[in-house]
Amino acid sequence: MVTAPTVPARLTPTLADVQSWARAWDEALYGAGGFYRGSAGPAGHFATATHGVPGRALARTLANLASELGADGVVDLGAGRGELLEALREVGFAGALTGCDVVERPTSLSPGIGWVRSPGGARLPGVEQVAQAGAVPLGRALVVAHEWLDVVPCTIAEVDPHGRLRTVEVDASSRERLGQEPVRAEQEWAHRWWPERDPGSRVEIGLARDEAWATMLERWRPLAAVAIDYGHTRESRPRHGTLTGYREGRAVPPVPDGSGDLTAHVAVDSLRQSTRLLGREAVRRWGPSSALPDPREASTDPSRYLQGLADAGATTSLTGHPFGDFWWVIAR
Repeated sequence: MVTAPTVPARLTPTLADVQSWARAWDEALYGAGGFYRGSAGPAGHFATATHGVPGRALARTLANLASELGADGVVDLGAGRGELLEALREVGFAGALTGCDVVERPTSLSPGIGWVRSPGGARLPGVEQVAQAGAVPLGRALVVAHEWLDVVPCTIAEVDPHGRLRTVEVDASSRERLGQEPVRAEQEWAHRWWPERDPGSRVEIGLARDEAWATMLERWRPLAAVAIDYGHTRESRPRHGTLTGYREGRAVPPVPDGSGDLTAHVAVDSLRQSTRLLGREAVRRWGPSSALPDPREASTDPSRYLQGLADAGATTSLTGHPFGDFWWVIAR
């Protein structure tokens, strides 16, 4: 889900029906009529690595990582409608499985998979809720945050003509204006991690993501956690930002009206972490082989041969673009 950002229209400074992008973004995704509360779910608008054939290869990769860590269960934070959890069960992961998302338990979810309704965004369900739903202590679980942090709203800022960083405000139709300077903690984050000075440059201040990730680690105290997301490091920050909308399978201009997804890449180097690697490296380390099956199996065991072809293709899709370009940030 990568596309060039669209330059928005500007508001006149006198209009008052605006709010910070972070607040508008949060309401558009997680409010009463928010995008993520819709019946179709994210899968109705776009595909991620958790969906379809790639989901099995991703599940095997995560199952092997969980096994290496000694985890007795997996908690999927931002679980959509449980697609990754179902894939983990299909590939034979024997540990407890729990999903957290903003909707009630999906009716299609297999029995035995736990579910907790989450407040959404940076807000987390309680430790006891999650532990009880999964029937395993969080201290023995691997938390998987697959494309969670990119939809944790963050402050969007822009360098004004005088070289000052100012918060970007927006109305419901996506017209923008520059507001006040970010709060001190956000300015300090930008100075350290995204020091733009050219007028017109955008900064997606990742402090809210850093805090959401750190809060999960501190409150839940999992055995380990892995954030899987598209992102960037200080050496490769996008000058005009990455805030983008998605609706019905297409990248669209970001409009905070609840009609589509809103996402921005993650500053992965500012997150608390023990290890950071690209998705293709993670799949090669923990994932299934991409080797093609023995051609002789086509006649001796056609079903196994076809499954082998599908598995090899799925693994290859996870090491190529775009999934292979995702970052895996692991914290223990």
